[in-house]
Amino acid sequence: MNQQQNQKVQNPEVQVPSTPQMNDRDFVNDLLTTEKYMTASYSTVLNEASNQAIYHDLATIFNETQDCQRNLYNLMFKNGWYSVEACDQQKMQQSYQQFTGYTNQLPQH
Repeated sequence: MNQQQNQKVQNPEVQVPSTPQMNDRDFVNDLLTTEKYMTASYSTVLNEASNQAIYHDLATIFNETQDCQRNLYNLMFKNGWYSVEACDQQKMQQSYQQFTGYTNQLPQH
């Protein structure tokens, strides 16, 4: 196995039919993509909402959409249809130091 394959975190893949018709993986992937798009769109709307009541309602919908997106991600990961890259300790330390440097540049309160 090459280095990159050793870095993948993935469950065993649940096999689905390879046909022109959409299968379970295709449907869940389509839903996940839609939920990601909706979450991003609601985030933009929340940043621009000026009415507190509307903001509150949209925030509730945003949270429900985000939860749905997370559940779909979990389903895809559980079925081995979604993998992530494992991050080694050195990469994590570099990222931590980078963002610590950013926070040091922020004005102090």
